[in-house]
Amino acid sequence: MRERDDSVDAITAQWRRERPDLDSSPMEVVGRITRLADLMRREQDRVFAGFGLAGGDFDVLATLRRSKPPHRLAPGELSRSTMVTTGGMTKRLDRLEARGLVRREADPRDRRGRLIALTDEGRDLVDRTLEAHLENEERMLSSLPTARREELADLLRGLLLALDVRRGPEPT
Repeated sequence: MRERDDSVDAITAQWRRERPDLDSSPMEVVGRITRLADLMRREQDRVFAGFGLAGGDFDVLATLRRSKPPHRLAPGELSRSTMVTTGGMTKRLDRLEARGLVRREADPRDRRGRLIALTDEGRDLVDRTLEAHLENEERMLSSLPTARREELADLLRGLLLALDVRRGPEPT
């Protein structure tokens, strides 16, 4: 039994009234995931902005930070990992390089290639931002007991894996 209804309940009730011939129950899941994603993205962006970053900037810095030392990747690897087009990645890298957070280096394995390296300043910033980001995520999830978080994570993992399989491999 529910304690109270949310905005998705109101929307699905309206659809049941207006189109009783259709099953609007998928909206109960997808609508909530979409609404949560919007709310959580706003909360994340607020934290990132406090460090002078946009969410995409944090993604690039975090991807480099998670890579093995010396924390550098080819631009194509960064694009694939962050699911951003190469053109969009170039703009992010230009912005981050201008701030001294990343640098472009020659790839020692490929004379024509370039690598994007995390600078010491970039590493310090992403580490500080990550701490605040995780505190923020903990705050957002604080109403869920640990067992419910684990259950939700498992359910979302299953849904994500199923959708990834249906969609097929990422284009190279």
